[in-house]
Amino acid sequence: MKLVASLRWARIVVLIVVVAVLYLLGHIVADLLIEQFRLHLRAHNEPMLHRIIMTATILYIIFTAIPFVPGVEIGLGMILILGAKICFLVYVSTVIALTLAYLAGRLIPAEIGAQAFGFIGLTKAQRLMERLAPLSAHERVDFLLNSSPAKPVPYLVRYRYLALAVLFNLPGNTLIGGGGGIALLAGMTRLFPFPLFLLTIAVAVSPVPLIISLTGLEPWW
Repeated sequence: MKLVASLRWARIVVLIVVVAVLYLLGHIVADLLIEQFRLHLRAHNEPMLHRIIMTATILYIIFTAIPFVPGVEIGLGMILILGAKICFLVYVSTVIALTLAYLAGRLIPAEIGAQAFGFIGLTKAQRLMERLAPLSAHERVDFLLNSSPAKPVPYLVRYRYLALAVLFNLPGNTLIGGGGGIALLAGMTRLFPFPLFLLTIAVAVSPVPLIISLTGLEPWW
């Protein structure tokens, strides 16, 4: 038993280290890109600035789609430096990133998801994933509504689209995987049909870009 417990804690420690590295990597890349924006804005080098914007957009999509990576800092940095005119690009990029994470989750077999939970010692989550694996989307919803021992779970399942929207806008959600991790898990659960998921994230991530666009934030430079 002690050996099993030690292995479980070792796996958790490795996972924490990986998450910390991803988090720091996101911060470092965001800081480098923002500094490049400032340098080329001061030099009025528009061709190079356009290339940096495209590079930053691609990295923003990739980082936002990866769980635990704070890609949002790149998007906010672009908005703060370039102003409201870049908001639509950041908004579309966010939707694309979360959609990619969701689709990746849909491609992961339920058995592999269950094994991943078991690897880090979350045996209850592993058994639940194994129980849900052979069920259709409607059967999964019915199962969670009727058999969950935790009282909040049926409400979260019934109002899952609202809960998903709240999670995407929750401050500090990087600790639970960030937007990419939440979207990945949403895809893995098969509880969110793609059209409704896309509609949910399109609405959920719109408030900040919309507010900034309406206020007409001026570029930093």
